[in-house]
Amino acid sequence: MRFKSLAIYLGLLSASSVCAEQTPPSSMLPGGQDQWKLVWSDEFDYPDAQLDGKWASQNGPSGHILSSRWRENAKVEDGTLKLINRKEERGGQKWTSGNIWTKEKFQYGYFECRYRYAAVEATNNSFWIMSQDEHPPERGSKFEIDINEGHFPSTVNTNIHDWTNLVERNGKKRSRSSPKAFPYGVRPDRVVQLETPITTKKIRLVSNHGKHFHIRELRAFGVNAGKGYPSIFDPVPTGDAFTHDFARDTDSKVTVSGLFSRPDAPPNDAQFVRDNEPKTSWISQSDGEKSVEVEFAQPRTIGCVQFLNGYQSDGSWLGMLTDYRVQYDNGTEWVDLQVFDLVNGEQNFAREFNVFGLDWSEQELVFYLNGIEIRRVKNEFCFSPAPILLSLTIISWQGRITDAIDGTFMEVDYVRVYKHP
Repeated sequence: MRFKSLAIYLGLLSASSVCAEQTPPSSMLPGGQDQWKLVWSDEFDYPDAQLDGKWASQNGPSGHILSSRWRENAKVEDGTLKLINRKEERGGQKWTSGNIWTKEKFQYGYFECRYRYAAVEATNNSFWIMSQDEHPPERGSKFEIDINEGHFPSTVNTNIHDWTNLVERNGKKRSRSSPKAFPYGVRPDRVVQLETPITTKKIRLVSNHGKHFHIRELRAFGVNAGKGYPSIFDPVPTGDAFTHDFARDTDSKVTVSGLFSRPDAPPNDAQFVRDNEPKTSWISQSDGEKSVEVEFAQPRTIGCVQFLNGYQSDGSWLGMLTDYRVQYDNGTEWVDLQVFDLVNGEQNFAREFNVFGLDWSEQELVFYLNGIEIRRVKNEFCFSPAPILLSLTIISWQGRITDAIDGTFMEVDYVRVYKHP
């Protein structure tokens, strides 16, 4: 097969690459190479027609997503498998993509896939296991294990679904689920500490993030050399001139681009960005450019700007910005203080291949990213043999549907299954 360079994250938020022209090291396997025996693999090092020997294709429409999926959208070439998005009407849908699953079923072991995401929002780039039949209660449920339902540019989603014991949510029967997401390359807390202070009457945060987001605090401090600044996760202490937040001044004015609104949405007010309470938030509108601006009653000399974004679920921060600009008004134009664009940053799972893994036993489900454990849960109902699936889908809840999706693809280097010797 064609060997490719491999990027291995040495920590959850830092990355380092190893030399090219080598196979994945044994450290990628939990406990090391000697703990496992390779029992099945597909390296995609053959002509495209041979894909059908190991894999089946959906070849039809999909009711819950925006794309029908066909064998023609799965193409093997140059040592990799490409699942391709196309803007074409087929199967009653306006888009097509690819979905394949192994003809062989597996039960327990270590499952890994090295792939990279389609370089566009509004897609699911997935490596998963799903049983196809109902099973007796003593053998658990019809289940789904999403080893990674990846979203561009660098979010890993692990989900476990029970398709036998459904629950009612919003008037519909849905799977009993255990989801957990892991965003990489983004942070809830952002600090713009200025080596050279600026004097201005206005600061703002601007983003073209593809959907609504939460801004919990936006703060502007004076020059505080040597003493540091308060944590954005906590309220600002009162009575200390060095920790005075100009955004909280009563004569400061806050203006936002819009508000997110729906019947079940939490309270939403532009003033929440400066109320000194990180638990409350302004929630932006979903479409277009989003911004929050603070105008001071008089020019202020600023040494540090902070903001807190996202929301918490099960102890994890989610929904964080993938792009933004922190700017100040110099009297004639807006000037950038800090620019963040994850598409061009270090953490881009469409640019780099990553290895996603699952150690599936009768007792536990343990999820891995590049050999690093990211989640461990008790196995409550996933007990039956099941095929492995690879799929690319187009979805509206993860970004904007645009012509930029056409021609993008999820690229798979290999799929491997190991058992204990």
